[in-house]
Amino acid sequence: KQWYQRRVAITAGITNNLSTMSERYSFSLTTFSPSGKLVQIEYAIAAVAAGAPSIGIKSKTGVVLAAEKKTKSILYDDTTITKMEMITKHCGMTYSGMGPDFRLLVRKARKIAQQYYLQFDEEIPVSQLVQRLANVMQEYTHSGGVRPFGVSLLVAGFDQDTPYLVQCDPSGAYFAWKATAMGKNHVNGKTFLEKRYNADLELEDAVHTAILTLKEGFEGQMTEDNIEIGICTSDGFRKLNRTEVKDYLAALN
Repeated sequence: KQWYQRRVAITAGITNNLSTMSERYSFSLTTFSPSGKLVQIEYAIAAVAAGAPSIGIKSKTGVVLAAEKKTKSILYDDTTITKMEMITKHCGMTYSGMGPDFRLLVRKARKIAQQYYLQFDEEIPVSQLVQRLANVMQEYTHSGGVRPFGVSLLVAGFDQDTPYLVQCDPSGAYFAWKATAMGKNHVNGKTFLEKRYNADLELEDAVHTAILTLKEGFEGQMTEDNIEIGICTSDGFRKLNRTEVKDYLAALN
C-alpha cells in the first residue's frame, strides 16, 4: 500500500511539473511545450470558439453560409459591419473569431485570386485558393514576432460543377465538410447538423437548416438585422438581402 501511494505521489508530481513547465511556454509561439503543444495556437482556437457562430451546409446544387451578426451597441451603423465577403465570382467566405484578422485574410485571398487570374486567365480553383490561404495562416505559426490568426474561415465555392465547403483553422489545417458549425455552441450546432443533414438536401432546405442550426444557441430574437446568409451556386456567390432573409425567417415561424 505504501508503495502504491508513493507511486501515485510521484505520478502527480510529474503531472504538476509538466503543467508548470507548459505554462512557461504559453507565451512562446515558436517553441513546443514539453507536452508537445504550441500553446498560442490553442489560445487562438479558443478565441475562435468564443466568437459568433457560423454555419456552413453543402447541398446538391450549392453551398449555404449563415452567420450571427450582432453589434455591441444599437448606435452602430450595422450596414458597415459584415460577416461575409466575396473573394471571386464563385467563391465567398465567412468566419468565427476576430473580425480584423478576417479582414486581412480577405485581402490576401483576393490578391491570391487576382494573381492567379492574371497568370492563367481563369478563376482560381477553390482547392488551390484554400491551400494557398492555409499556407499564409500556417506561416504565422512558426515565425518570430507574430501571432497566429485568431480566426477560422468557412470557404464556400463552386467550380467544375461541384460545390465546395472548406474550413481553415488558425494552425493552417484545412479540411472539407458536408456541413459544420464554428464559434459559440459549435458542439451543439454540429450535433444538430448530424441529425438533420442528408446528402440530398436542396438549396432551399439547406438555408432553412442553417437558420435552425443558428437558432440552437442564439441569444435573443433572431431577425434579418442580426444574421447574414450567403449562397454559392453555379451562378456565383451572393449574400441574401434583408428582405430575403426576413422571408426565410417568416417561413420558419
